[in-house]
Amino acid sequence: MRVFSASPREMFASLWRNRELIKTSAKREVHGRYRGSVMGILWSFFNPVFMLAVYTFVFSEVFKARWSGGGESKSEFALVLFAGLIVFNIFSECINRAPGLILANSNYVKKVVYPLEILPWVTLLSALFHAAISLCVWLLAYVAFFGIPHATALYLPLIVLPFLLFVMGLSWALASLGVFLRDVSQLVGVITTVLMFLSPIFYPAAALPEDYRHLVYLNPLTPVIEQTRDVLFWGKSPEFVLMGWYWIFALAIACLGFAWFQKTRSGFADVL
Repeated sequence: MRVFSASPREMFASLWRNRELIKTSAKREVHGRYRGSVMGILWSFFNPVFMLAVYTFVFSEVFKARWSGGGESKSEFALVLFAGLIVFNIFSECINRAPGLILANSNYVKKVVYPLEILPWVTLLSALFHAAISLCVWLLAYVAFFGIPHATALYLPLIVLPFLLFVMGLSWALASLGVFLRDVSQLVGVITTVLMFLSPIFYPAAALPEDYRHLVYLNPLTPVIEQTRDVLFWGKSPEFVLMGWYWIFALAIACLGFAWFQKTRSGFADVL
């Protein structure tokens, strides 16, 4: 039985070693999603444009929603909401697909030379492509409604990078569990739906009663969503101490998830 390295060094070494394969696979996946459609990959741009227009109309005209402490701008709530959704959609797309990654690529399992550990990277890169398009739409809308974006937007990579490591750790763990426990994909779908409403996407964390506010901060998505809004929309610098702890937490989750995947992958072929 082949033993696969589960060290943190191998986690990053594999990413670098297989970078061309990951890039090619992600490109094929993105194009495959729109294959056969008349507009093709242009849908990746028009989808977020359409959704932002819907959010702006529904929340500003129908619900007359205003963000806590915000002004009276009709587009403000939609942009603040959309910023949170960009973060959540990365998480949702990767986590919902993770339990079925190995099952959907079972033909690779018995190929000793194929690096199965890159499959979550491919999904993440595809999700990041769509997130980048959504962010461009967000920035264009911000320029149209409010003018030049805040310089604090440059802090965004500092906030997103540890979040991506956290997502990868969960994806590796779920991709492995999905092979042995087929119910995992159903459970994950329910959990991500619940997390969407328990995360401060449609409301600020400060809007919760003080007795319950600490609970929302137990959600690992909360710091990323709140800090993303701060640097993009409100022009605030990130809380560096909080993000420092988040980096440590995310690295730990990534290492544990990768180690679990590497330790269990030798049993994939027996189950499949």
